[in-house]
Amino acid sequence: MKFFFKINLNKYGELKQQAEAEARTFRNTVISFVVLFLILYGGVFYLRYTMQKKVDFRRDVLADINSQIEKYQTSGDYLSAEDLQKIAEISRNRIFWAKKLVAFSEQTDDKIAIEKFTYKNGVLKLFGITPLDREQQELDLIIEGFINDLQNNEQIAIDFPEIYFEKSRKDKEKDTDIVKFEIACVAREED
Repeated sequence: MKFFFKINLNKYGELKQQAEAEARTFRNTVISFVVLFLILYGGVFYLRYTMQKKVDFRRDVLADINSQIEKYQTSGDYLSAEDLQKIAEISRNRIFWAKKLVAFSEQTDDKIAIEKFTYKNGVLKLFGITPLDREQQELDLIIEGFINDLQNNEQIAIDFPEIYFEKSRKDKEKDTDIVKFEIACVAREED
């Protein structure tokens, strides 16, 4: 039998290689940390720069708006006679819609319902319905009753002096015969 012994005569070389590997790992870690720090610092600096540009832009816009507001603000000393006439005309010719809607609702009864209305080019159109009654003429109810009530209502007649029946048609909804009608209210001419 033969015995073999292995003797490592290069122990110093292994320790040196291990120390170099640890130094390389430490150096790579430090370099990676510095690079990561520089990237993050650059990203934060870039975000700060872009945010500062946005803030500066908003300040410029706000300053521009404030200068425009100051330019357009006028006192009574600078209003011309023509400006005052325009303001008076607007005040005279405006329509108080809330009051008109209340007045229209007061003129409707349980036989007439307004489904919708439109206002275009100085003409208010009322679209309504009424049930078909064999004992009473629908057009009499609409023309003589509802339209006369509208013409006699001071709140409505002041802005709509001309009110007239336009058209109607018979229809059926939910087993009920009805008449759909349209009434035009012409606004007064502006002075």
